[in-house]
Amino acid sequence: MAIERTLVHVVRHGEVHNPEGVLYERLPGYHLSRNGMAMATLLARHFEQMPITHLRVSPLLRARQTMQPIASGHSGVEVVVDDRLLEAASSFAGQRFGKYHQALLAPRNWLALRNPLRPSWGEPYTDIATRMVDALHDAAQAAGPGGQAIMVSHQSPIWILRLAMEGRRVAHLPTGRRCSLASVTTFHFLSGRCVQISYEEPAAMLLGKDGNSSISTGS
Repeated sequence: MAIERTLVHVVRHGEVHNPEGVLYERLPGYHLSRNGMAMATLLARHFEQMPITHLRVSPLLRARQTMQPIASGHSGVEVVVDDRLLEAASSFAGQRFGKYHQALLAPRNWLALRNPLRPSWGEPYTDIATRMVDALHDAAQAAGPGGQAIMVSHQSPIWILRLAMEGRRVAHLPTGRRCSLASVTTFHFLSGRCVQISYEEPAAMLLGKDGNSSISTGS
């Protein structure tokens, strides 16, 4: 008898309304823009015919708003709020970075930039990897053999999760992340072991050229 794959689809939330260009990170109250809601709708359509057996989401508003239409299409599945899916903590939160991250040139931020491999400005990459890997395995177990789970999280934690699961170093340059708004990074499990990672962009038609948005500053 063939062993059925368990799939865990890890979704980055949609575009956020942020006209002032604030690095919002874990700050409360940042909600999806109109375009972000359209992205969430496209995600719901992407998943509507899949046998989803488990739903898990970051507690931040933008993630929960992204999950809402997905969950509506799978009304019999309870949504689990999981703090391990939170955005990375950062000492830069609340600052206006601008399109070219001009805030990094401010003297007040220089000390925080002393060790980009940890990183010195916030939650260690290794800590993010640990919590995200644990959440991923819990979601796979909850989905069950042949089941599929959806987790909604944020760009930085999702990319670090992928690096960790591929056995790569989790220290990285943010510009090298492949994790666009409303993207889906899927982890394929066989007998409890991840055997494949795939990537899709169901809302690609709503993205800018860089895969993000000119009015979103965060992940």
